[in-house]
Amino acid sequence: MVTLRGVTGNHTHQVRMRAVANLHRAAAAVRLHLENTVLREPDLTWTAFTVLRVVWIWGEMETRHVAAEAGISKGTLTGVVKTLEARDLVRRTRHATDRRLVLLSLTPSGERLMSRLGPEFTAAEDLVTRRLAAADCRNLADLLGKLVNSAES
Repeated sequence: MVTLRGVTGNHTHQVRMRAVANLHRAAAAVRLHLENTVLREPDLTWTAFTVLRVVWIWGEMETRHVAAEAGISKGTLTGVVKTLEARDLVRRTRHATDRRLVLLSLTPSGERLMSRLGPEFTAAEDLVTRRLAAADCRNLADLLGKLVNSAES
């Protein structure tokens, strides 16, 4: 048994704890890097960019699907959308056959912004993953997917 500041457990637990800690550190480091480079000039938060990117990639979508794809709550999405609407980057419309549903789409300004930021963001993703081989990236993506599925189940 190993004890680290009140955490008692076997070696396997220590390895799992290290994996989660490094996951958090890596996510924070990558996010900070992207916020300080690609997202600084357009003055976008990580969450706002994620919402824009989801709608840019998938096209017009119901808000509940945007929130799920972005990994945020519908309440968080509401606040982000208000900000993005005020900046003329997204628009909300009611569904044609079910008026209870709200759809999000990019405005022409939002399309232009994402057309410019998309390649910059891709280049930044390449930069932060440059020390990983393509197979490493695939394995990392698969492992992180397993973690997400485990946490969400």
